[in-house]
Amino acid sequence: MNFNSELAYSKEGNLIEGLFIISPKVFSDERGFFLESWNQRYWENLLYENKQVSKYFVQDNHSKSSKGVLRGLHFQKDPNSQGKLVRCISGEIYDVAVDIRKKSKSFCNWFGIKLSAKNMKQLWIPRGFAHGFLTLSEEAQVIYKTTDFWNKESERSIIWNDKAININWPLQLIDHKIELSKKDENAPKINEFQAEDLF
Repeated sequence: MNFNSELAYSKEGNLIEGLFIISPKVFSDERGFFLESWNQRYWENLLYENKQVSKYFVQDNHSKSSKGVLRGLHFQKDPNSQGKLVRCISGEIYDVAVDIRKKSKSFCNWFGIKLSAKNMKQLWIPRGFAHGFLTLSEEAQVIYKTTDFWNKESERSIIWNDKAININWPLQLIDHKIELSKKDENAPKINEFQAEDLF
């Protein structure tokens, strides 16, 4: 297979079950490069080997953001929860996933990774996680696949700087100037959610 996968650990060294960093094999020469960005057979094997339910992707999303834009932390509650396969095709972002599964050993733990057009890494974020990213380059474009359709009634956001989660965003790389949507700026803390909104 033309992919490698790695497990994801929190800052404290705790394994966050379900998250995977996926690195495609890149074939480069003087003309440019070629890679497989998606392979159904590899995907099914990865989830099966790690006891995850294989769900087909139904939607691709594409965003463009300028430096300092912070999007998140977003998720959809059941029955419209989404798994996401995220990659950055232009520029660089700091991508974050937060475990919001109430019975998980890593509940409220987070994982962060730089995704960029240069490193070509992808992050698999299963249902039960909130997701967000900070744009580090002058501009970045992000593409991600989802396992369910967007649903306005199911959409939820957690405030980006919730102290109960304590994400170490690399704000020094953007001179501590962030730009948020009104929705994200006014998002609640995780302890303000009803139990049925989490997983």
